[in-house]
Amino acid sequence: MTRSSRRGLTPLPPRHPRAAIALGAFLGVAGVTHFTNPAFFDAIVPPWLPPSERFWTSLSGIAELIVAAMLLRPQWRRRGAFAAVALLIAVYPANLYMTWDWRDRVVGDQIVSWVRLPLQFVLIAIALSIAGPTDRRAPRDA
Repeated sequence: MTRSSRRGLTPLPPRHPRAAIALGAFLGVAGVTHFTNPAFFDAIVPPWLPPSERFWTSLSGIAELIVAAMLLRPQWRRRGAFAAVALLIAVYPANLYMTWDWRDRVVGDQIVSWVRLPLQFVLIAIALSIAGPTDRRAPRDA
């Protein structure tokens, strides 16, 4: 008997495994890129955040790698999906700062910065769909 069935909860089947693999791969590549090209990420960290831009670049890169690994492992996928939502919300200020900071760049760069804003919400929606419903209680038998 699993822990969840002892508490009257039913285990959820894996939801959207392809989406989880795709999001996990995306976050994994992004996480690696934080270490292979940290200057790009340093530049979009709001400069008023202490202690330094590189600290936040490294921390978010590590977080992305951990969340990616969670999404790729079926037994951790649900927690990984909720962790992805939290991560995507946490890094949103960097996207906002990037859009503001890039306001005087060439139009192509500005478009990239503006596309990142709604894309974040699409990624959050994908992560929530991977997580599935939050109410895991089985219907009570009469």
